[in-house]
Amino acid sequence: MNPGQQDTATPGGADKFDDEHYPAYTMGRAAEMLGATQGFLRSLDEVELIEPQRSSGGHRRYSRYQLRLAARVRELVDQGTGLDAACRIVTLEDQLNEAQRENSELRAKD
Repeated sequence: MNPGQQDTATPGGADKFDDEHYPAYTMGRAAEMLGATQGFLRSLDEVELIEPQRSSGGHRRYSRYQLRLAARVRELVDQGTGLDAACRIVTLEDQLNEAQRENSELRAKD
Protein backbone atom coordinates (compact mmCIF):
# COMPACT_ATOMS: atom_id res chain seq x y z
CA MET A 1 0.00 0.00 0.00
CA ASN A 2 1.32 3.48 -0.83
CA PRO A 3 1.84 6.04 1.95
CA GLY A 4 -1.49 7.56 2.85
CA GLN A 5 -3.40 4.92 0.88
CA GLN A 6 -6.71 3.88 2.33
CA ASP A 7 -7.91 0.32 2.66
CA THR A 8 -10.29 -0.13 -0.27
CA ALA A 9 -11.91 -3.29 1.06
CA THR A 10 -15.22 -1.68 1.95
CA PRO A 11 -18.39 -3.31 0.63
CA GLY A 12 -18.97 -2.30 -2.97
CA GLY A 13 -15.54 -0.64 -3.15
CA ALA A 14 -17.03 2.86 -2.79
CA ASP A 15 -13.83 4.14 -1.15
CA LYS A 16 -11.92 3.39 -4.35
CA PHE A 17 -13.53 6.43 -5.95
CA ASP A 18 -12.14 8.68 -3.22
CA ASP A 19 -8.74 6.99 -2.90
CA GLU A 20 -6.20 8.98 -4.90
CA HIS A 21 -3.77 6.04 -4.67
CA TYR A 22 -6.14 3.48 -6.20
CA PRO A 23 -4.65 2.33 -9.53
CA ALA A 24 -7.67 3.05 -11.69
CA TYR A 25 -6.10 4.06 -15.02
CA THR A 26 -4.55 1.91 -17.70
CA MET A 27 -1.37 3.08 -19.37
CA GLY A 28 -3.25 4.03 -22.54
CA ARG A 29 -5.86 6.05 -20.66
CA ALA A 30 -3.21 7.69 -18.46
CA ALA A 31 -1.15 8.71 -21.51
CA GLU A 32 -4.27 10.08 -23.19
CA MET A 33 -5.22 12.10 -20.10
CA LEU A 34 -1.71 13.58 -19.88
CA GLY A 35 -1.38 14.22 -23.59
CA ALA A 36 1.80 12.15 -23.44
CA THR A 37 3.06 8.95 -24.96
CA GLN A 38 3.11 5.60 -23.24
CA GLY A 39 6.91 5.78 -23.61
CA PHE A 40 6.90 8.92 -21.45
CA LEU A 41 5.09 7.01 -18.70
CA ARG A 42 7.51 4.10 -19.04
CA SER A 43 10.42 6.55 -18.66
CA LEU A 44 8.96 7.78 -15.34
CA ASP A 45 8.86 4.17 -14.18
CA GLU A 46 12.47 3.64 -15.32
CA VAL A 47 13.75 6.66 -13.34
CA GLU A 48 11.65 5.42 -10.39
CA LEU A 49 9.55 8.56 -10.01
CA ILE A 50 6.36 6.53 -10.12
CA GLU A 51 5.96 2.79 -9.84
CA PRO A 52 2.63 1.77 -11.31
CA GLN A 53 0.87 -1.24 -9.88
CA ARG A 54 0.35 -4.18 -12.19
CA SER A 55 -2.91 -5.84 -13.10
CA SER A 56 -3.20 -9.61 -12.88
CA GLY A 57 -2.26 -9.64 -16.57
CA GLY A 58 0.88 -7.60 -15.91
CA HIS A 59 -0.41 -4.30 -17.34
CA ARG A 60 0.57 -1.03 -15.70
CA ARG A 61 -2.16 0.74 -13.70
CA TYR A 62 -1.84 4.34 -12.49
CA SER A 63 -3.48 6.26 -9.67
CA ARG A 64 -4.65 9.89 -9.69
CA TYR A 65 -1.75 10.74 -7.40
CA GLN A 66 0.75 9.24 -9.86
CA LEU A 67 -0.88 11.05 -12.76
CA ARG A 68 -0.58 14.37 -10.91
CA LEU A 69 3.16 13.78 -10.51
CA ALA A 70 3.48 12.75 -14.15
CA ALA A 71 1.56 15.83 -15.30
CA ARG A 72 3.89 18.09 -13.32
CA VAL A 73 6.96 16.39 -14.83
CA ARG A 74 5.43 16.76 -18.28
CA GLU A 75 4.87 20.48 -17.64
CA LEU A 76 8.51 20.97 -16.61
CA VAL A 77 9.84 18.93 -19.54
CA ASP A 78 7.67 20.95 -21.95
CA GLN A 79 9.30 24.10 -20.50
CA GLY A 80 12.75 22.74 -21.36
CA THR A 81 13.78 21.05 -18.11
CA GLY A 82 15.59 17.75 -18.52
CA LEU A 83 13.70 14.63 -17.44
CA ASP A 84 16.05 13.79 -14.54
CA ALA A 85 15.94 17.36 -13.22
CA ALA A 86 12.15 17.52 -13.63
CA CYS A 87 11.74 14.29 -11.67
CA ARG A 88 13.98 15.62 -8.89
CA ILE A 89 12.02 18.88 -8.73
CA VAL A 90 8.71 17.01 -8.55
CA THR A 91 10.05 14.70 -5.85
CA LEU A 92 11.18 17.67 -3.75
CA GLU A 93 7.88 19.50 -4.30
CA ASP A 94 5.99 16.40 -3.21
CA GLN A 95 8.15 16.00 -0.09
CA LEU A 96 7.64 19.66 0.80
CA ASN A 97 3.85 19.36 0.38
CA GLU A 98 3.82 16.29 2.62
CA ALA A 99 5.91 18.04 5.31
CA GLN A 100 3.62 21.08 5.20
CA ARG A 101 0.55 18.83 5.53
CA GLU A 102 2.08 17.04 8.52
CA ASN A 103 2.99 20.37 10.15
CA SER A 104 -0.57 21.61 9.72
CA GLU A 105 -1.93 18.43 11.32
CA LEU A 106 0.47 18.75 14.26
CA ARG A 107 -0.45 22.41 14.79
CA ALA A 108 -4.14 21.53 14.69
CA LYS A 109 -3.63 19.03 17.56
CA ASP A 110 -2.16 21.72 19.84
